[in-house]
Amino acid sequence: MNNKKINLYKLTLTSILIALIFVMSFTPLGYLNIGVVSITFISIPVVIGAILEGPAIGMLLGAVFGITSFIQALKGDPFGSALLSINPWFTAILCLVPRALMGFLSGLIFKAISNKTTSKVSYITASFSSGFLNTIFFVGLLLLFFFKSDYIQSFGTTVPAVLTAMITFNAVIEWIACTVIGTAVSVAVNKAVKHQKKA
Repeated sequence: MNNKKINLYKLTLTSILIALIFVMSFTPLGYLNIGVVSITFISIPVVIGAILEGPAIGMLLGAVFGITSFIQALKGDPFGSALLSINPWFTAILCLVPRALMGFLSGLIFKAISNKTTSKVSYITASFSSGFLNTIFFVGLLLLFFFKSDYIQSFGTTVPAVLTAMITFNAVIEWIACTVIGTAVSVAVNKAVKHQKKA
């Protein structure tokens, strides 16, 4: 596979993943609403791009994910709308920064581990990290920006109480889905690309 074909492959894959993020964001495919905080599966295309194309593309896809999250808040998502009414600038940062960082760091994690092992450990670790980091960064910034607001105080008056309310089985389901699907798809696509290179 020459450089022109490699660049075309990267552009095509990135475009497909961006399109998938938008489709998932504005259809029931991307979110599972259980309680106040939704489970999101949009981390999956982000980590697939981060694994297959590197940290920079992971950050780009994460940023796209963040933009769609902010659009959801503008469109009336209950949780996002509540935060938007408190501080729109903090809400924009909350939507964008954790997702972009998640994509970038997932790509770095895969790159670092894959240099030391040829097993699926790198795929599994990077895929798990996407959902985990998304939760940690999002909840961390949420507490930093909004903990003293009446809305967040309704979840609990202490940091541990809010963490207990925010990080429940919803987050665990998200982590498991990211790990299983992200690993399976990334491994399959990478095998297909290697086979094409040999052709």
